[in-house]
Amino acid sequence: MTREISIKIKRKFNQLIHNQATAGVLLIISTVVALIWANWGDSNSYHDFWHKNLFRFGEQGQIFYNVNIHHFVNDFLMAIFFFMTGLEIKREIKAGELSSFKKAMVPLSAAIGGMIVPALIFVAFNYGNDSVSGWGVPMATDIAFSLGILAILGTRVPLSLKIFLTALAIADDIGAILVIAIFYTEQIVRVELLSAVIGIVVLVIANFAGIRNRNFYYVVGILAVWVSFVYSGVHATIAGILVAFTVPADTIIDTSTYIKKSEKLIDRLKKIDTKEIKGIISNEKFEILLEQKKLLLGAYNPLQYKEKFWHPIVSFFIMPAFALANAGVVISGSFGDLIVHPIFLGIFFGLILGKLVGIFLMTKLAQILKLGELPGEITNMHIVGVGLLAGLGFTMSLFISNLAFFSEEYIDIAKQAILVASFVAGVSGYLVLYFSAKPIKNDE
Repeated sequence: MTREISIKIKRKFNQLIHNQATAGVLLIISTVVALIWANWGDSNSYHDFWHKNLFRFGEQGQIFYNVNIHHFVNDFLMAIFFFMTGLEIKREIKAGELSSFKKAMVPLSAAIGGMIVPALIFVAFNYGNDSVSGWGVPMATDIAFSLGILAILGTRVPLSLKIFLTALAIADDIGAILVIAIFYTEQIVRVELLSAVIGIVVLVIANFAGIRNRNFYYVVGILAVWVSFVYSGVHATIAGILVAFTVPADTIIDTSTYIKKSEKLIDRLKKIDTKEIKGIISNEKFEILLEQKKLLLGAYNPLQYKEKFWHPIVSFFIMPAFALANAGVVISGSFGDLIVHPIFLGIFFGLILGKLVGIFLMTKLAQILKLGELPGEITNMHIVGVGLLAGLGFTMSLFISNLAFFSEEYIDIAKQAILVASFVAGVSGYLVLYFSAKPIKNDE
């Protein structure tokens, strides 16, 4: 009975940690906690905590790199977030919704529209000001929040809409990553960048050579690639994406071959009549079990394994930690002054109006030009709802705002705009999808 209860608890826990809605709720809680922390009592306690030094690098007493808790979250933990994102992108390109021209063109077109129009809206509000550098902030979509809301809607939205939003958000992530790498890199230290490239080449060669040991990819990825990116001037999170693309995404043997060979090994194991003494088995049994282990390693997919392993860690630790470290904006001054500031207007209307218009128009254009098709059960109102949910910039928008602005005042205004716009986008997207459709029976 105790074992059955334990199995049930474990099953429920696994369902919980792989539920997008749960991850979204945790992000909301982390955001609220950060806001209360930053505005309740001593407002400096929030800033002081996240800027406590963890360790330093230096030569002969000269400090040239100071790592505080905020750096650790934004440069290291977010590199793992981008690593997971890279694994998802590679899987979708290899065998998912981005694996063929027909499949990819509609969500890709929608993502392009959802990036260009918000950026243009931001530029329109900030043209001629130094704040125009923040044009990349409203381009991003938070995949955890947006898919979390779709998960809450359950059978009110078709499964194909969830797939469409996933593909759109992943294509959007690719765009955001390119924007960070190309436009938000101040200066490049060529020697360090060369070291990072050498590390990537080593991982690519290892992939082609059939090396599947995950520790090898982690060690080279951190020591040779991530550390080099830290000093290169290119944001360290890009290392996560590049390392993810070197991870093997193929099996050595197919499932049917694995079953046949595995059955033969099990038959051999059954024929051995030697007993185990306190857990010690015979050499013959040991050799068979080693063969079975090698067989298993050949049948599983390293990319899918890593994605499944990192998903709960990213969703339930890294992203909440990021929200705690970045969403704690001190709310001061007049709200009236805030909502007429060019940065606030550019981000708010970029995320709410720009995402909706860009995604809807480019989706329709792709269909008119017959570049691809959407499943018949997806209606115009579904696209409107997804366009609004895509305005949930949150994680990626907060991340880009730290890179786009040098002024703390601008960063605070941007973060407040992101939080307000994401709230409005989430609520309006939910309401549109909730009232525009009746419950549907999904074939899952």
